[in-house]
Amino acid sequence: KEYVDKLQNYMNDNKPYLDEELTLHDLADTLSMSTHHLSMILNIHFRQNFYNFINFHRVEDAKRKLIDPEYTDHNILEIAFSAGFNSKSTFNSIFKKFTGMTPREYRAGSSA
Repeated sequence: KEYVDKLQNYMNDNKPYLDEELTLHDLADTLSMSTHHLSMILNIHFRQNFYNFINFHRVEDAKRKLIDPEYTDHNILEIAFSAGFNSKSTFNSIFKKFTGMTPREYRAGSSA
């Protein structure tokens, strides 16, 4: 429980997922735990592997920006990069996997 809380607080406060080069090893080092322990926490508590866990947070960040009036002048690719994705195709496929729609559809649906 202590490690789960530590991980969640770090993700919320520091947003490490915005770094497109973030690795399991980097995150484990930052949290002062082994990669094996972090991987177990992700698998058991969150029922996700590292990449799905990080991408979930990236998609949530992108979703917020897609509907935020402050980002209306930002194109979808700029939002993808600002959320930690490093390619448009990766962003589009992962976004659709988590939301069931494309980023463009999501943005259009929220402004309707």
